[in-house]
This record gives sequence, C-alpha cells and structure tokens, in this order.
Amino acid sequence: MGEAEPGLVAGIDVGGTFTDLVLMDPATGAVRLAKVPTTPANQAEGVLAALDAAGADLSRVDLIVHGTTTTTNAVLERKLARTGMITTAGFRDVLELGRRTRPAPYGMVGRFVPIIPRDLRLEVAERMDAAGDAVVPLDEAGVAAAGRALLAAGCESVVVHFLHAYANPAHERRAGEILAGLWPNGHVTLGHALLSESREFERGVTAAVNAAVQPLLERYVARLRTELAARGYAGDLLVMNGNGGMVSARTVAREAAKTVMSGPASGVMAAAHIGRRAGVPDLITYDMGGTSTDVALIRGAEPPVSNEIEVDYALPIHVPMVDVRTVGAGGGSIARVNAAGLLEVGPESAGAVPGPICYGRGGADPTISDANLVLGRLDPDKLPSAAGGPARDAVAAVFAERLGAPLGLDAVAAAEAVIRLANVKMAGAIRMVSVSLGADPRDFTLLAFGGAGPLHACALARELGIPRVLVPGRPGITNALGCVVADLRHDFVTTLNMALDRLDEDRLAQVFAGQAAEGAALIGAERVAIRAVRHRFSLDMQFIGQTHLLRVDLDGPDVDRNTLRRKFAEAYFARFRVDLGEGRAAVVNANCSVIGERAGLDLSRLIAPSGRKATLEEARTGQRDCRFAGQWHPTPVYWRDHLPARFTLTGPAIVEQMDCTILIEPGDRVEPDADGNLIVTIGGGDA
Repeated sequence: MGEAEPGLVAGIDVGGTFTDLVLMDPATGAVRLAKVPTTPANQAEGVLAALDAAGADLSRVDLIVHGTTTTTNAVLERKLARTGMITTAGFRDVLELGRRTRPAPYGMVGRFVPIIPRDLRLEVAERMDAAGDAVVPLDEAGVAAAGRALLAAGCESVVVHFLHAYANPAHERRAGEILAGLWPNGHVTLGHALLSESREFERGVTAAVNAAVQPLLERYVARLRTELAARGYAGDLLVMNGNGGMVSARTVAREAAKTVMSGPASGVMAAAHIGRRAGVPDLITYDMGGTSTDVALIRGAEPPVSNEIEVDYALPIHVPMVDVRTVGAGGGSIARVNAAGLLEVGPESAGAVPGPICYGRGGADPTISDANLVLGRLDPDKLPSAAGGPARDAVAAVFAERLGAPLGLDAVAAAEAVIRLANVKMAGAIRMVSVSLGADPRDFTLLAFGGAGPLHACALARELGIPRVLVPGRPGITNALGCVVADLRHDFVTTLNMALDRLDEDRLAQVFAGQAAEGAALIGAERVAIRAVRHRFSLDMQFIGQTHLLRVDLDGPDVDRNTLRRKFAEAYFARFRVDLGEGRAAVVNANCSVIGERAGLDLSRLIAPSGRKATLEEARTGQRDCRFAGQWHPTPVYWRDHLPARFTLTGPAIVEQMDCTILIEPGDRVEPDADGNLIVTIGGGDA
C-alpha cells in the first residue's frame, strides 16, 4: 500500500480572494494555519506566501496537496492557450451548434464564445459509423497538412475529434501518431482517450477544454514545483482533481480538464470527512468565499460525483466531477442599482484586488462583506485590511450614496437589502441541489464553511427549514483541509450504448474488471500511503428515446439484466416520482471509481485544546450592536479558540476566529461536539 508519511502534510487551496493553508503533523496532530491574499497574476506566489506565513520548513514536509483555480478561471474568463482542432469532414461546427439552446432562454440576444474559434477548426476526410466500422478511410496526408496549418497559425495545442471514435478509435490514434511526429510539444489531445462517450458535442467540448488549458496548467505546475524544490521540498506535489481525488503534478496536465472545479471539490471532500467523524452523514454543504458560493448535497457521507456537469453556458465538461452548483454571491460580490432601478448583487466581484471597501486596498464598490460590516456583524479591526482601512461610518456613507439614495433607503436599510438579496440567491442554489433533485432540505444538516459562509448560515437554514447548522473548526480554510484529507481517486467511463434486453453481462463484467485493474495500477504508481482500495460501480442509463442520463449505483460489478431493470426503475422513480411501466431501458455508460483511502487525520486539534477557557465568560471578548430583522440587538462577542470544550450558548452571538466570523441569530442554540465543531440548532433556544 505504499510507504508511511511520517512528516508534515500540507493542504493548500487557491481561492478567488484568499489562498489558504493547513499544515498538519499526522504523528502529533499539531496544526499550523495561514490565510494570505491570492495572487491572480501568478498563483504560485500566493502558495509560497502561505507556506512562509505558516513558517513551514519544506525540508520536513513529506506531502503537499494543492487545489487550484488555474484551469477553472482560464475556462470561465476564456484566457486559454491558442488551440486548434482536427475533425471529421462536415463536423467542424459541432462545438458551436451544441444542443441548439440559447444563453437567455426568453431573450432575443445572447453571446457564446466557443473554446476553439472556427478558423482553427479544420476538417479531414475520415468516417466511422456508430458500430465502429470504417466508412471513409483516414486521409493521413490531410492530417499532416492540417497539423502544419495549425502550427503556422500559432496553435500551442491541438485536439483530434473524430465522429464515433468512442466506438472505434483507430483513426484518432493514427492521427495522434502523425501529429506526434510534427508537433513541438506533447499537447495533443485525442478525444476518445479523455472521454469515450457517444455524444459528439459533449466529447468534443471536453477534449477542447483539456487541450486549451493543458499548457497553462503544465507551466503553472512546473513553476511551482521548481520553486518548492528550491526551498528544500523533496516530496511529491499532488493536485486535486474535480472528482475529489488527487493526482501527481508530474502527470496532471495530461488530463488537465479533470482539474476544473478542483477548489470546490476539495471543500466537499472535507465536508464529507467532517460529517463522517461527527456522525452526520447527510449534509448540504455551503461554501461561501470571497467570489462565489458553492453548494452540494452529500448522502451517507459520500460526495456526489457526476459526469454531466456544465461549468458555463454550452460548456459541458463530461469527466467525473463533484456535483457542485455555484452562484455569483461571495463576500466580495458587488451590489449595484441597475438601469431599471432594481438592486442587484453579483456576479461581479471585487476579488482579491482591490477587494471590498472594508479591506482598505482601494475597493470603492459596496459588497456583501461591506454590508455585514455596516450591520455590525464584522469587526473592522479583525478584517485582513491594509493599514488605516476605512471605518464603519465611511463604508456606510458609500452605501447611502451608491445604493440608498437611488432606492430611497438609508445606509443600514440598504445594507439589509443587500444581505437579503444575497441570501435569496444562495437559498436558490441550495434548492437546486436538494428540492430540484427530490430531496427535502429538512432531512439534512447545513455544513457552513468558507470565509463568509458562517455569517449567513443560520438565516439560510431558517429560510429553507433546515433544522441544524454544523460549523467546522476552521471554516475559512476548509477547502485547504479537504486537500489534506482527500483520497486518491480515478474514475473511468466506458460507453456500451445498447438496449438492456441485449446487454452482454459477461462483457459488462469484463469492462468493470478492466477499469478496476487500471485504477489499481495508477494508484499503485503514486508515492502516497494508502490503507485500502475500494471501488464504486454504476451505470448511466436511460429510457430508449430519452436524451438525459440517470446514474444507477450498483452493489458490485456482477449484475444481471433483471436486477438492472429493477434498479433503474427505482432510480427513475426516486428522481422523478414517475413509474413509466414498460418503457424499454438502455445502458449507455459503465462507470467505475477506484478510491485509494488514506489514513484519517484527527481534526480535534484544528483548534488547540490548550487555548480553551473554563467558562463562556472567559471566552468573551466584548459586545457590539448587531442588526437582525430590522432591529439592533446588543450582541456578545466570543473568541472561538477560547470557547470551553462543553457549553451551551443561545443567540444572538458573534463568534470570531482567525479565518472567519460566525453569526448566531436570536433564538438559535449552539453546542460543540467532540471535534470542536459548533452544532447550531435553529430556534433551539426558544424551546
């Protein structure tokens, strides 16, 4: 299972506003933390600054796991490497035609920028049919000519995307061999090698994204590895994938598309680990950072993984990723009054530079964080502000002028309106991962993290009828913690595309066996200690004639048609509450996840036991007026590191700590658990 990891383990997450670090000693449980501003121009600088802030001696660190937004930001902002595509004659516009949807379903206008522009999508003669039989032979000279033309056009990467290559990849493989002989680097992506599924649009977009971010990720990782080595780090650098697993930085760029959503995935992995230890397996995760809010639904302490994620309009990336939904509402989200005289919050963010007004780094636009400051929920002296940051009255003056005057409100009422609107947006995201999927939020616990999440969690739980909120020990660095506790994971998808009645059960078993063997080999090649390997098997199924797929989880790799028919009917009814009776089912994809489990870490030391006080009063640092539901309340303030191991607290209250502020609303009751998590019972203080 690999050698043990006696040295320190570091988890580093790069967010849109802050770069967070957790440095843990598995032997003693000792923890060091750091939170520094993200450096968007070169994220490696922020990573190194976080290590410096934690006082990390890299010669004693055995493992660094890194969650990065490099690829996600590149895709969303279209700051991509120049990429070309070689495709089947007649199909160069697949990436642009898509599914014939519109950016604004009820609007007359919309804008979509394809990953690869049309002049860099070239066609060659070749054709496979859906059964994998060659209809038109590959024009090898045409492939070489197309490759030279793309190089002359300044392309750094190239995609080979041929029709029906999932059924027979022979033409794609041969084209790859030809391009390898003339392409100056290894940035050649074969669509079938990354994703072997039948839908040409989704497979093409996924391959195009992979090629377009591959050079960016490779350069970033190489630069970071070099800097770490220069400081004495001799271990391996692992990068979080979007599926919640890790892969070595030595190989991560080969399948760069899998790192999209790396940051949000690490938060969900941490949440599952925290919930498992706390005995709370069913969670709605709520991660509110500086730029956006990410939410996910966890059942049975197993994070949801889907290969049906669309990260932006007409950008389906069909590699397995943790099923996270994102809205543009973070602490730095900008509030404005639009041309119609209506208040809007986000999705534009003040980001790390210049940041909210209250950070004192030149920000001039009112944000959610500024609204919380005006309402007394944040202490300006505890914010990561530049020296001489603006006072609360100065921030309130901006709200009065920019928002209050157009809306006919004073500064405080304008700030309350910003918070209410932000909460509505975030509640909608939570409904997307729960109510819209047939789950009742009242059956779950809301796990709130991110630098801003615990400020809004109680209000959201009350809005959605969620009975409890769990606030982990270090909410503001939970994504970094996810990097530390994540397992190794490799996901495999193989297209079968056949009616259930004609399914070859022996072939299905062989597919699963091959996937499991490949995953075990990949995990065995990593220099990371694991304690066990487990597998998760599933099928993507649909009724014949349907477009969308439904994931059907299996108990193991050996299944028969009757069992699959029953499981599909159960999954369909659970999702849609509809029994379609005799509808014929089809098996589209066979999926296998191979997970290398790492030894668990003791999270009770995230807050040092030595700092705890004997009573609540000793942990109290002061009191300030805080606004709740249109009224000011005198609100006691506590320092979380000093809270006793056992206590009961009824809101209103504010709990501050190094990485975030926690807001307890009037009538809510708080108690700690064994790991130091805070369990908030909504309305529990009224009983």
